[in-house]
Amino acid sequence: MMKNNPYSKLELSTQMLIREASARGVDVEVLDWDDNFIRLHKNGKTEYVKQATKTSMDTYIAPLIMENKEVTKIILHENGIQVPEGITVKSEEEAVQHIAPFLGKAIVVKPKSTNFGKGVVILQKCENDTYVQAVRQALTFDSAALIETFIPGKEYRFLVIGDEIAAILHRVPANVTGDGEHTIEELVIEKNKDPLRGKGYVTPLEKLQLGTVEIEFLAQQHKEIRTVPASGETVYLRENSNISTGGDSIDYTDDIPDSYKRIAMQAAKAVGAKICGADIIIRDFHEEPDGNNHSIIELNFNPALHIHDFPFQGQNRHVEKKVLDLIGFYAQEDDRDTH
Repeated sequence: MMKNNPYSKLELSTQMLIREASARGVDVEVLDWDDNFIRLHKNGKTEYVKQATKTSMDTYIAPLIMENKEVTKIILHENGIQVPEGITVKSEEEAVQHIAPFLGKAIVVKPKSTNFGKGVVILQKCENDTYVQAVRQALTFDSAALIETFIPGKEYRFLVIGDEIAAILHRVPANVTGDGEHTIEELVIEKNKDPLRGKGYVTPLEKLQLGTVEIEFLAQQHKEIRTVPASGETVYLRENSNISTGGDSIDYTDDIPDSYKRIAMQAAKAVGAKICGADIIIRDFHEEPDGNNHSIIELNFNPALHIHDFPFQGQNRHVEKKVLDLIGFYAQEDDRDTH
């Protein structure tokens, strides 16, 4: 991380980009600190970058496609890419009318347009009351909600930059590990002391929370914040695995086979994205992909970079270098002819 620097109030991903740009002799100007909006200039070339990954390389329509999960699914399905089956509803009443195929099954309910896992609810067994509550929550974030079949497996974030997969992470939901002595609340306080954890994306990881969502999820496990977990017991605080809600990041860039990397690249190209985060559920990445063992659940148009440079476990992938290469600010002048 960049310490004692004039850019410390910016998001960490933007700080990383600025540091690498400066190392390449690129002039950097912050145009809007709150918006993480910068201007890069070198040898008569100027590029504008917002939040580290919004650049001139992506057309205006590509982020709009990825923002709309329903449109994304349609396009990916048309391109032969596995996506979860489901429906879109605009009211609780409409959702109730279409509940029959989902009853008793594991489902995911989420706003049609959202980010950072906001409004996403996973139901391991769909029942009337919890189903309606999940739809109601999703509709507080958007005018429409997606109800999808739950895809079993582990979720991996594939970071696409240009024509390559720059990094891959497995994100583990916010959790603590018991020691047989301390309560869940005390374990959260202790884990949050890690200097890598903070708030507002200025640190590699976000602090764990014990809000309504976490307390309700603990209750489903017959636990509360005063529960003392057994030594070595992992207690999950949330079902979604977003880093923004306290999840841990584990680097898998060198472990995932090229066959899955090609799927992520195909998905990005299908929506016309040069930079995106493809979230893929994979049952077992040692198996070759087929029609049943994986599914793309989301494409993200403004993927965080810092989670790949500072994973909870694994090596720094220096993904900001890839972004600068993509927009034409190479590390050395003589690199221009080799890209």
